[in-house]
Amino acid sequence: VRSLCPPKQILHQKEDNTLIFEARFESGNLQKVVKISEFEYQLTLRTDLYTSRHTQWYYFQVSNTQAGMPYRFTIVNFTKSNSLYKCGLQPLLYSEADARKHKVGWQRTGNEIKYYKNNAGQDGHQYFSLTWTFQFPHDRDTCYFAHCYPYTYSNLQEYLVAISKDPVKSRFCKIHILCHSLAGNIVYVLTITNPSESGKSTKRKAVILTARVHPGETNSSWIMKGFLDYILGDSGKAQLLRNSFVFKVVPMLNPDGVIVGNHRCSLTGQDLNRKYRSNMKKFYPSIWYTRNMIKRVMGERDVFLYCDIHGHNRKQNVFMYGCERKQQAKAPNMHPRIFPLLLSKSCPDKFSFPDCRFRVQKSKEGTGRVVMWKMGISNSYTLEAS
Repeated sequence: VRSLCPPKQILHQKEDNTLIFEARFESGNLQKVVKISEFEYQLTLRTDLYTSRHTQWYYFQVSNTQAGMPYRFTIVNFTKSNSLYKCGLQPLLYSEADARKHKVGWQRTGNEIKYYKNNAGQDGHQYFSLTWTFQFPHDRDTCYFAHCYPYTYSNLQEYLVAISKDPVKSRFCKIHILCHSLAGNIVYVLTITNPSESGKSTKRKAVILTARVHPGETNSSWIMKGFLDYILGDSGKAQLLRNSFVFKVVPMLNPDGVIVGNHRCSLTGQDLNRKYRSNMKKFYPSIWYTRNMIKRVMGERDVFLYCDIHGHNRKQNVFMYGCERKQQAKAPNMHPRIFPLLLSKSCPDKFSFPDCRFRVQKSKEGTGRVVMWKMGISNSYTLEAS
């Protein structure tokens, strides 16, 4: 998966200040750039492979920069009518010179940010533009722009290698291969629990967490990393959780989509989070094997909670979608509103209970949340993060 950047394009004249764009690297997405004037560029994103839709995720490199000049970038083929860019969201910029000299990583950038309907509609599609102005921090720098903080398949592999080499963490975190994706990439599953004392066969309940079914929702991977950092830590609460539960974690459900820089789909051009009812193991291996793994766990122990972690492009805050029956189970801790309510009480500055929803819409019947709920897991959730 470690794709090397292709050789840099050669500039024809020394005084040519045209920016050089590149996105042929892991998780990169940019299809075309048109230079409108000396400091203005029009950008077109690549749709998810084998689809004509899903332009949201962007991640590209820019070189041959001039410092202090007012550049304007306009991405012209978004398809969603609304966006958090209307509410103050800014694109992300990474400067190699800043990282080298000042240890500064990704930072939000951009002024005069506007998101609006444009006139490029064709084939019945209506397109929307995102435009912003900014200044590069250094001359002749290499910079990157992204929709959200990138988290690649290589990042995940490096993280898992570090766990496996850690003599303490590797005792209670076992990393296994769940399956291979269509492109042959490994889909990992982690089993996290403290070893039980010999002779005590504890019936610990299970907690199942999955992430990154939608490749462009990189915040899903960062939340998963935060959870893993915490649960693999040596705090008293982490110890208690590992003594009380068996955690089954699938940190990246759609590695192929992540690698190629898709926003929503896998290499079949399908949204995997609508395929949990499907028996097509060959086309949706990570979904098929995840569902089967959960069925197997349910045969061995009670599953206390299932949660699939996502990022949301149009709503603010962190919140959950759950499932609610008209006649609710009598056990109060199994009422689907309880867990999100507890979350909002323990971190009111981060989690918003009023944004939570508990309906089961027909369009969501193939999602992990609804399928696991129908399999018998009352606390079955999608966690959404702005």
